[in-house]
Amino acid sequence: MANVIYPNHVLANKFENQYNSKLDLMQFCTIDDSLEGVAGDKVIINTYTATDGTQTLAMGEGNTKDIEVSYEPKEYTIELLQNRFPYYDEEAMRDSKAVEKGLNHMSVDMFNTANGKAIAEFGKATLEAPVDAFNFDAFVDGVALFPTENEEEINIFGFVHKDDKKELRKNLKEDLKYITDYVRTGYIGTVNGVNLYTSNIATKGEIILATKNAVTYFTKKGTEVEQEREANIRKNIVYSRKYGIFAFTDATQAVKIIKTTASLN
Repeated sequence: MANVIYPNHVLANKFENQYNSKLDLMQFCTIDDSLEGVAGDKVIINTYTATDGTQTLAMGEGNTKDIEVSYEPKEYTIELLQNRFPYYDEEAMRDSKAVEKGLNHMSVDMFNTANGKAIAEFGKATLEAPVDAFNFDAFVDGVALFPTENEEEINIFGFVHKDDKKELRKNLKEDLKYITDYVRTGYIGTVNGVNLYTSNIATKGEIILATKNAVTYFTKKGTEVEQEREANIRKNIVYSRKYGIFAFTDATQAVKIIKTTASLN
């Protein structure tokens, strides 16, 4: 019996579903699927900042400072993420699950690459909270730097280097809660409303707090899939690709908690 070849649109839907079912990029980034252009094209994207300006006034007094919004235009390059999976008809005929595993891993591998690029953008945070130790007070100081007009509605998460987990658990003790609603790969726990995850991209001695509004993933909607077939040797090659840009777009929505030099010695 010959191997059945999936139509491209069926594979594209399978990849997209797998891609979105992993440690969901949607919880870490704002997704904008209106990107136009091809790999290598340059795109100007603004990173926004804002100053505080709310004052407590007595009768007859007025504001002496303004809330000011500014932005810095930065040039980004559209990137093409592509991978391929070759297999022979005989492999599919011998064990169809092996091919299914290969197809699924294409989306997992692409997700892991994209996730690393997203987290790297959070590293561009400019707001800083210097601390002596990664304790409860450190997270209070960090969260205090976020805009607070909708404090109860914002979902703040944090990226922690794996070597800092031990100190976190020792210092936080019962303040580090394990909430099943936020369980994903790398989830450590939640402290002061911040859901913490380990990341290989994170820097030792530094914790990045952010909301999904800090980084935007500009992409084209869906996954593009293409297949080749060498009929003579019954070899199939599947390609999946995504075009996109990860950009740090809102500097008010990311904070670095940094251990001071003295505390590192």
